[in-house]
Amino acid sequence: MVGSSHEALHRIFQKDPGLLTHALQRVLGVPFPEPREIVAMNVDLTEIEPVERRVDTLLRAETDEGTYLLVVESQGKADERKRGSWPYYLSYLYEKYRCEPVLIVITQSSATARWAARPIQLGLRGWESLTVRPLVLGPDNVPVIEDVRDAESDVPLAVLSAMTHGRGRQAPAILESLAAALKTIDRDSAAVFVQFVDSCLVDPQAKQMWRDLMTAIQYFWRHPLAEQVREEGREEGREEGREEGREEGRLQERAEMVLRLLEWRGLTVTESVRERVHACTDLDRLEALAQRAVHVTDAAELFGEE
Repeated sequence: MVGSSHEALHRIFQKDPGLLTHALQRVLGVPFPEPREIVAMNVDLTEIEPVERRVDTLLRAETDEGTYLLVVESQGKADERKRGSWPYYLSYLYEKYRCEPVLIVITQSSATARWAARPIQLGLRGWESLTVRPLVLGPDNVPVIEDVRDAESDVPLAVLSAMTHGRGRQAPAILESLAAALKTIDRDSAAVFVQFVDSCLVDPQAKQMWRDLMTAIQYFWRHPLAEQVREEGREEGREEGREEGREEGRLQERAEMVLRLLEWRGLTVTESVRERVHACTDLDRLEALAQRAVHVTDAAELFGEE
């Protein structure tokens, strides 16, 4: 079954098709001609009714050098069946549209990227009838964008960086830089990118930290994704059956968010700081502490003005 992270990787190219050709040029060094227009196409490649074949994303790129079909595949793990499917996709599309097909594989796994990058050669060894060379975008070649200025200069690529590298020790800097960069673009595009990143973060801690970060910069709670989270909180409150329980739950959740932000950024959280955060009974005050937690260099600085 197609997961949310798989779906998001393709929705981002449909939202911003230019990101794909930009990634080919900047990440892979492929001299792809500048498109005048990119159009999403039907992904159904079924030719005979009992055999259904679908690509993940299919885009038509019009350039001064001709028309190209960008065949985009998300690959979570190695799958030898693709070694038969991918040549079929390219041959079928060329025959149908008489345009040059380009196979691009997107993955969040280094091992899968190495597997996908191997040429697919059909025919006699040394005299192959068909050779397929996928272009692969993955964690080994998509740049890690940790600097805010780099993220602001190329927000879509920063989004791709977060979606590809959003795990482990490097996740805090990547997500923090992207969060700052999202404030520099229009809200509609930022809202879409917030959802993409949230869908693609497979590490539960990274996903929670992303939501915390969006809350801390007072952006996430304006996003439709937040309604789902708020509804989950309301449901928990209804189960408790009392308004006091809901209020206590909100205070506890916000206090934990402040502490998670500090720990996520690699700061040492002393027991004294932990107790002071949990002792706070003002949601607005906790919101202010969350915003400070994104920028302080020492956990004790949370209360520096007191």
